[in-house]
Amino acid sequence: MSNFKIYSTGIVAIALSLATGCTPTTPHDQPTSEVPSAQSVRTTESPSPTASPTASPTASPTASPTTPGQNNLSSSDRQFINEAAQGGLAEVKLAKLALKRGTSNAVKQFAQRMVDDHTQVNKQLKQLATEKGVTLPTSLNSTNKQVLQRLSKLSGATFDREYLNQMLEDHQNDVSAFQTEAEGGQDPDVKAFAAQTLPTLQQHLQQVSSLINPGSSTSTPTPTSTSTPTSTSTPTSTP
Repeated sequence: MSNFKIYSTGIVAIALSLATGCTPTTPHDQPTSEVPSAQSVRTTESPSPTASPTASPTASPTASPTTPGQNNLSSSDRQFINEAAQGGLAEVKLAKLALKRGTSNAVKQFAQRMVDDHTQVNKQLKQLATEKGVTLPTSLNSTNKQVLQRLSKLSGATFDREYLNQMLEDHQNDVSAFQTEAEGGQDPDVKAFAAQTLPTLQQHLQQVSSLINPGSSTSTPTPTSTSTPTSTSTPTSTP
């Protein structure tokens, strides 16, 4: 009986030792199973910060092209536009003065053509300048003011002669400037304007030359002076 009790108590001790040995394993397994879950949560959240920077660079390039820069003209093109506008103002003002003070019908017809043609050219130039961001002069410069004041003091045949001489000089300069721009300008729109206007200015130069020297070789344009009252169609009918 004593041996049976010793044997039975030994079995109970072994069972208790096995029971106490198995219990520690379960708490060690739980943290190991929870650690990967925490890492998996972080890995799923990591793409979100990387997605936000990729979205901002793609949006910024699309915003910059929507604000294109204005057409930057060269200094020579810009100077041509300003000088052409100043010359156009002077042509119209001097022509209106000639309509009041001129004596010859031929001079008055020429002056009327200057008003019609240069008013039309000035409108086209103003539209071009607006597209190119150029502010045109709205008043005469000091040189043209002096010319206007000088002619304002004249009358009769003296006025006719001085006005025609002034128009001859002005249109010689105009033809030269417009031809230079039409051939060597940098901006295609400004070049096109110069090339389109050049034939009209050449006709003006031929006409005023024939009025000053009727017997010269430039008298061939004289018949066109008889049709000057229809000068409104001149810019469109230039060959």
